[in-house]
Amino acid sequence: MDYSMMVKVDTAYDDTVAATREALADNGFGVLTEIDVRATLKAKLDVDVPPQIILGACRPPLAHRAMQADPSIATLLPCNVVVREVDGGCVVEAIDPTAMMSFAGESEALADVAADASARIRAALDSLTKAREAS
Repeated sequence: MDYSMMVKVDTAYDDTVAATREALADNGFGVLTEIDVRATLKAKLDVDVPPQIILGACRPPLAHRAMQADPSIATLLPCNVVVREVDGGCVVEAIDPTAMMSFAGESEALADVAADASARIRAALDSLTKAREAS
């Protein structure tokens, strides 16, 4: 089972991070957390890795609905969206909320929330490639 959604873009890292934030916002997500993987690994392990950031994206109405259905679902929130530099551009990858729900068992309420979140994240990722094609 695939557990993530991914697009590759041929834009610079900083531009891709900014575009990803904008695409998430356009689809109703805010960024609650941010981890600079490159800086963290350099500081903690003194290793050099390509630029990479983990954005903790949340759409509060969806999070609230999910936690009403199952309070323990909060352990899976927020949805991680990763931007990492690769040869020729960047990869933007996000956890698929429908895959995350496989941990929660059968719940129609959670399935509906996951489907909504998944569609919104997919739209955000797709907009990154469509914006590039339009320019």
